[in-house]
Amino acid sequence: MSGQLSHELEVNVPASEAWELYGKLGLAKLLVEEGSIVEKIEVIEGDGGIGSILKKTYAPVQREKFTKYDNEKRMKELEVMEGGLDLGLTLFCVCFEIIEKDNDSCMIKSTIEYDIKEEAVANTSYVTIDLVAKIAEIAKNFLIKNKATRNAE
Repeated sequence: MSGQLSHELEVNVPASEAWELYGKLGLAKLLVEEGSIVEKIEVIEGDGGIGSILKKTYAPVQREKFTKYDNEKRMKELEVMEGGLDLGLTLFCVCFEIIEKDNDSCMIKSTIEYDIKEEAVANTSYVTIDLVAKIAEIAKNFLIKNKATRNAE
């Protein structure tokens, strides 16, 4: 069985600024600094672009590989390689997109795609959008704060 969940959050900053944060390793660094979601992130390979592998320490450890990266479309996708798949999931991907609305605002779109073994379908209730929604909210707060700081200078 396959499924998909999406979350969108409007941010009143230019899409280029949001993509600077999401595009490479900026978001990973922010999440470690913020501290409520991720305890530690180790870059196993790469710079945050396609093929990069990160080891994230939440409560359980999770390894992720960036499988798609498009700077022009402001989109990147990661696939969970290890950790979090013990619920019968055979695939768990997260796609982040920064969608320009106008010169001063954008949308952070986060999409989860997953495949789960038929015998584990009861576990689909554990697959939620909550974590990526919280990540988008942290990113939004950071971007708005930076914009306000720049405007005050």
